[in-house]
Amino acid sequence: MMRLQPLQRCACQALRRNLRQTPTAYSTRIASRATANLGSTPRLLHTTTPQRKRDDRQSQPKPATIQDLDMFGNTPPPSTSVDVCMHDGFGLNSGVTISDGNGALLVNGEAFSWRPWELAADKKLGNAKGQFVLPEESLSTLDLLWPRPDLLIIGTGKNIMPLSPDTRRAITKMGFRVDILDTRNAAAQFNLLATERGVSDVAAALVPLGWKDGQWTD
Repeated sequence: MMRLQPLQRCACQALRRNLRQTPTAYSTRIASRATANLGSTPRLLHTTTPQRKRDDRQSQPKPATIQDLDMFGNTPPPSTSVDVCMHDGFGLNSGVTISDGNGALLVNGEAFSWRPWELAADKKLGNAKGQFVLPEESLSTLDLLWPRPDLLIIGTGKNIMPLSPDTRRAITKMGFRVDILDTRNAAAQFNLLATERGVSDVAAALVPLGWKDGQWTD
């Protein structure tokens, strides 16, 4: 086997070292050029949302609620609106209390005590057919109004009763439209419409919750 001289061995070793170092040196030059093209600070890719975007979402207005859409939410109720329906009377928003077994007649922003059963022959407001009957004399106050409200809401007591044809005919003759409900719902309906349309356009005639068939009930 041919032996290399010491000078030849040094040359071969240097050549092998250069071959091993060439890829590393080449890679270093490529990385240096890429860094120079991108700037002194390399960019990093990330998937998190910038803080500014999150702040923008938080500052967006909240969706409107049903309460925000209520156009009458800030409108004060009329003084004759009914705050409470009692067994023998009513409490009004003005602080006035109608008690002692009186009903309430609410017209044009005024409140009157109303006892229609006193004008009935047997002190009953229901007939044999289970219909609600009002003596015509009990409606005489409404007949004096001018201009008259467009709608009359009648509360028949604890339970709703259909209006008798004669009573409906008498009310219609005076120029009223009529809506008949039990007293609680009649009071709520009056409060809503009086606030929305005004007390001059809606009237109410309410029988106390405890009155039925000529007597007071529990």
